Amino acid sequence: MRRTIIVALALALAATGCSSGGATKASGVLTVGMPNGPLTENHNPFLPTSAAGSLGYRYQIYEPLAFVNNTRPAQDPVPWLATKWDWAPDYKKITFTIRENVKWSDGKPLTAADVAFSFEILKKWPALNNRDSLKHEAATATPDGKVEVTFASPQFVNRNKVISAMVIPEHVWSGVPDPTTYTNPKPVGTGPYELKSFTSQTVTIARRAEYWQELPKVPEIQYTSYNDNTAQTTALASGASQWSYVFIPDYQKLYVDKDPANHKLWFPAGLGIHGLWLNTTVAPFDNPALRSAMSDVIDREAIFVKGEARLFPKLESKTGMPLPAGDSFLAPEYKDAKFKIDVEGAKSKLTSAGFKYAGDVLQAPDGKPVTIELTNPSGWSDYLTVLDIIKGDLKKIGIEATVRTQTADAWTTDFANGAFQGSLRWTNTGATPYEMYQNIMDGAEIKPIGQTAAVNFGRYNSPEATAALAEYANAADDAGRAKSLAVLQKIMVEQVPMIPTSAGPIGAEYSTKSWVGWPSEEDPYGPPQATLPNALQIVMKLKPAGS
Repeated sequence: MRRTIIVALALALAATGCSSGGATKASGVLTVGMPNGPLTENHNPFLPTSAAGSLGYRYQIYEPLAFVNNTRPAQDPVPWLATKWDWAPDYKKITFTIRENVKWSDGKPLTAADVAFSFEILKKWPALNNRDSLKHEAATATPDGKVEVTFASPQFVNRNKVISAMVIPEHVWSGVPDPTTYTNPKPVGTGPYELKSFTSQTVTIARRAEYWQELPKVPEIQYTSYNDNTAQTTALASGASQWSYVFIPDYQKLYVDKDPANHKLWFPAGLGIHGLWLNTTVAPFDNPALRSAMSDVIDREAIFVKGEARLFPKLESKTGMPLPAGDSFLAPEYKDAKFKIDVEGAKSKLTSAGFKYAGDVLQAPDGKPVTIELTNPSGWSDYLTVLDIIKGDLKKIGIEATVRTQTADAWTTDFANGAFQGSLRWTNTGATPYEMYQNIMDGAEIKPIGQTAAVNFGRYNSPEATAALAEYANAADDAGRAKSLAVLQKIMVEQVPMIPTSAGPIGAEYSTKSWVGWPSEEDPYGPPQATLPNALQIVMKLKPAGS
């Protein structure tokens, strides 16, 4: 997913028929997309760099065991390919009851063996395990058609990830020599859609003839990859695009006011953030004093107003905790620890840590000038605006920053492989701050430079942080979790493993002109983005406007 700023967009909008009959009588096209430039044909649902991953249509073809709602984490999960699940008291084992009478799009039945295989392939091929970083000991189909998955450690903090695992057909993937490079030319899923056509700009999926539940009302979905946010905004404003998560600098004027009755947006907050990730394996960014000083001079008010056009919530707590969502998790000592610009204080930190100044140029302890290359995709205008703000801020403490743009595919690969110095990206979000902090500083998930990371993209290595994360995950009660969380907040404030810049909403823009049934503040059944797993839930709820 582009983060929370990954998008959904597209081109054509056919006329939508409003019939009182079933789904087969509805007509029209739902258009979604992203600003990722030209596409390479790859339908591998595990790879975020594939067209299926970056555009999000993998979630219309491949289904999860259950849906969870990260905008309302207290809500009960929605059973899907699993009708029920039972956790052992210590959360080291889960037993799934698999839905009956489900067929793959090639006509073969879904079996418990398929579900077990879907877990086991992640264990055999760790490079595929980049969406949820699930770690299990074994997954087996039982004689009574259920699936048992066992774990070496309690999965209380990962329970939503486990039950929302995606299911693939064993009879297709078991014969693939290397699924990490497999382009999956003819996707076979249990979802209601099949691949219809592919070009370097647009992918079309069409509704299947049959499905295990009532077919969706949307007969066809077109996903288009635009070159940048401006093109997406233009398509949204004109009505050519119906669904997107795109940054719009003046969304009221450029989008809402173009069709006030139908142009809607909903940006619910989560416990995730956006920030400047630093490659901590590269000197001098392995120095916490430098990271802390950089954070001290970043103008988050300018980022909030100019960079994110007040669309993303302002981030105030030095713990990185979004407020008010994180209020109840704040350690007492950090209740009033707010970000503030302190150029002189930052310089003092640097000189105390062995950095020096040659005129206005900051020199590292080895005498070399401190410079940093900041990278992000060329189409992500909001991030690029934020990088320009950061570039100017760093100049105040003698750091020369340059901004380099890439294609979305190249950036995604380089960022995951550690081939960067500094880059903006989002974190995971969840029911507690654990997901956010684990995403930033879990030493147990560190990958060598050149290997694909699923979390801890900055390769931050702190045994104390890793231990605190493990203690949180294994804590028996809230008191134990609060103790571990306080340690993580202290590390975030003092060591700055990643520099937080803004809170992360889980939002989207959508039009009600042709389709209704979207999630909203009044009906928050799931996050509204088209590139998240809940996108299938949304499509299943859509119906022609006026019908």
